[in-house]
Amino acid sequence: MNKPIPYGRQNISEADIQAVVDVLRSDFLTQGPAVPTFESAVASYCGAAHGIAVNSATSALHIACLALGLRQDDWLWTTPITFVASANCGLYCGAQVDFVDIDPRTYNLCPQALEAKLVQAEKTGRLPKLLVAVHLCGQPCDMAAIHSLSQRYGFKIIEDASHAIGGKYKNEPIGNCRYSDVTVFSFHPVKIITTAEGGMAVTNNPEIAHAMELLRSHGITRDESHMTHPSDGPWYYEQTTLGFNYRMTELQAALGVSQMQRLDSFVAQRHALAKRYDELLSKLPLVTPWQHPDSYSGLHLYVIRLRLKQIHKTHRQVFEGLRAQGIGVNLHYIPVHTQPYYEKMGHDRSALTQAEQYYAEAISLPMFQDLTHAQQDQVVAALHQELTP
Repeated sequence: MNKPIPYGRQNISEADIQAVVDVLRSDFLTQGPAVPTFESAVASYCGAAHGIAVNSATSALHIACLALGLRQDDWLWTTPITFVASANCGLYCGAQVDFVDIDPRTYNLCPQALEAKLVQAEKTGRLPKLLVAVHLCGQPCDMAAIHSLSQRYGFKIIEDASHAIGGKYKNEPIGNCRYSDVTVFSFHPVKIITTAEGGMAVTNNPEIAHAMELLRSHGITRDESHMTHPSDGPWYYEQTTLGFNYRMTELQAALGVSQMQRLDSFVAQRHALAKRYDELLSKLPLVTPWQHPDSYSGLHLYVIRLRLKQIHKTHRQVFEGLRAQGIGVNLHYIPVHTQPYYEKMGHDRSALTQAEQYYAEAISLPMFQDLTHAQQDQVVAALHQELTP
């Protein structure tokens, strides 16, 4: 039997290993020079002014929400087709969360659905304070349209680009924050580059950057210019707000610096694999991912949708059949509003029909930069077996 194929997997080189070993032999395992080096590398790559590294993208979303002023009883809106963290970050701040339906081709938050929802929310006094725009699979949202609506209705924007580092929107790097206040990246092992666990927020606003820097480390500053009175001495620090221990370690940052050197090649490899999938799957009863002409996806995920009316099996039967053949398929994501914790909040499911239809048909195929053609052929053969009589 062929070796099982995971849906995602990290690429670790000898240079990556050596970078971590060098930190282990250094004076700093945390709060040393590697973290600011990594922050600078990511911010520079994206064309952003500031990078704030943290222990996860979830932490980055949380402190970004706080830095943007999300508070008790404010509203955060996001897409239902995302990992729960994109919504949970609002609840952490005491805010209320609501969802905007997806575009049926990109699977990202739909600007037309957003505009319709904003029109109604303005009438009832329930406009959002903050919108989290998730770049699903690595393909950016229609940020120009979303930004235009933010100017009209007065909400802040976080780009949840956990899937999207290395991608582009309108030929510019995702993360330059041209159309947002903050962009967040994830460096989990199945993402495009990894720091094992870790995340980063980038922004062009120095005040937001400073707020996030405080929030990631207990609200403590050693910068006298931000203290309430002159320093008592070189040992002195002040806690100026209530923060958290969300810091990234030197080990993680060193791995990230090393991984950044291969980011462009990783994304290019993913595009080559996606193109090959498109060709090999073109005759099967499924829909391959559509790419908007304004986007260059990071291609974290390759999601197909089954044409169930042409298949004599259920969605679950196809999924389980692929797993039984050693294909580590997954489903990204279960709509957040259908989760028991959110369901009891009473979200209007009739306004989220595209998201629920997506969930009924979607399967994430293996996609990682080291996926071989032989493995890809194995995935395609398994799909043929499941989908053809």
